[in-house]
Amino acid sequence: MSQEKSQTEDHLRQVRIEKLAKIRSLGENPYPYKFEVTHHAGDLQTSYSALENETETTDSVVVAGRVVSNRNSGMFIDLQDVTGKIQIFSQEGVLNDHSLKILDLVDLGDWIGVKGIVRRTKRGELTINAQELCMLSKALLPLPEKYHGLADIEKRYRQRYLDLIVTEESRTRLRNRSKILQALRGFLIAKGFLEVETPMLQTIPGGAAAKPFITHHNALDMPLYLRIAPELFLKRLIIGGLSDKVFEMNRCFRNEGLSPRHNPEFTMVEMYQAFADYHDLMDLTETLVSQVAEAVLGTMKVTYGDQEIDFTPPWNRKTMVSLVEEKTGVDFGLIQTDEEARSAAAKACPQIKIPKESTWGQVVALLFEETVEEHLIQPTHVMDLPLDISPLAKVHQKDPRLTERFETFANRWEIANAFSELNDPIDQFERFKSQVDQKNAGAEETHPMDQDFITALEHGMPPTGGLGIGIDRLVMLLTNAPSIRDVIAFPTMRHKD
Repeated sequence: MSQEKSQTEDHLRQVRIEKLAKIRSLGENPYPYKFEVTHHAGDLQTSYSALENETETTDSVVVAGRVVSNRNSGMFIDLQDVTGKIQIFSQEGVLNDHSLKILDLVDLGDWIGVKGIVRRTKRGELTINAQELCMLSKALLPLPEKYHGLADIEKRYRQRYLDLIVTEESRTRLRNRSKILQALRGFLIAKGFLEVETPMLQTIPGGAAAKPFITHHNALDMPLYLRIAPELFLKRLIIGGLSDKVFEMNRCFRNEGLSPRHNPEFTMVEMYQAFADYHDLMDLTETLVSQVAEAVLGTMKVTYGDQEIDFTPPWNRKTMVSLVEEKTGVDFGLIQTDEEARSAAAKACPQIKIPKESTWGQVVALLFEETVEEHLIQPTHVMDLPLDISPLAKVHQKDPRLTERFETFANRWEIANAFSELNDPIDQFERFKSQVDQKNAGAEETHPMDQDFITALEHGMPPTGGLGIGIDRLVMLLTNAPSIRDVIAFPTMRHKD
């Protein structure tokens, strides 16, 4: 902030503090404990939509909100509450003397309460003729210069309260996020899923391959990790027979970089269904997302940027190997060894650097990421991912190099991930052991050994399908948000200094 701007704000704040003192001198508490509201602005706009111009009712209402416009020394005020705006008209002879004195001390940004009569002006503006007015909260700092919105994007995220005050789009988007969560939760409960809670603090950061945040428990004198995924605990609940279907709306944390699609803390919904496989979960994903879109937006077709994305089922279903073949001309299903895979990839895509120790599955996954992802605009289930990158999924019944796993993409983003869950404890132990070996060889993101989970599996887990959906990205798609920071109320930000 420039020194000149800082001095201006200090002056404005001092002027408002002086007004605060004057309000108190009038015997009014500028920060009262309570106020009884009878109507909201949006409800009044709806209820009186048929009221003709130049018509005054005898209906008395009490409203409250923030002053967002103040014209003609308070004669006309636009009052904003959570439902919308309404005009307040004040004049001598109607507004009592005490309220007139308070009106002189009202600034933009203040919260006020108003009692008055509903009318519609000659120009068609629904208005309340104020009879009484009181201060509910004196704002000591002014609103941003332009009420049309904050031009400083970073300030919108750092001071979200200002963004919400001045940007209707932000308020609508975050309200829709809440509606999306409610619709999603309602859908799953209606399908017989039991909502559960699992630990955020874990002794072993499992359920995904990612860098965890590390903390320390003083009393136990032991390290703990913020959850990177709830998967292994949810499977324990299936093993225990708590329910055949469980889900959790969970906050997860990964100690990784920030981008328009990544925030260190994010929200997922994970669900597990006994006696189901990944084909069942493809159906579930399509139905869930399309019905949530319909419930919140009234349509299954959404616009993101300049693209229309159609979530109407059924969605495309293609294997990762076939998609890579479409873009590279190489059918990796016919290639047997790691060396042959690396050689074929280098020949087909010389612009892509292939690590010399890459396995067959890692090569396929890399080529998919580099050549296919950017083309997946419409919802697509990418099926049958390599075993090398899927330590928790069942081996594919037709090709042991693959797993019964899919990732769902839309607008080039992964929005869902699901498996036919591995329930063979011996196989799972060997997968974990392989991950540990990769870590010891220098790999950064691997899945740790979790012996207690192996023990749980040895008590028997029924055939189970598991699905995770990234809430933040889904909300981005359904609300046309350019950045993940737009759909998280308080995103992680670098220190200003």
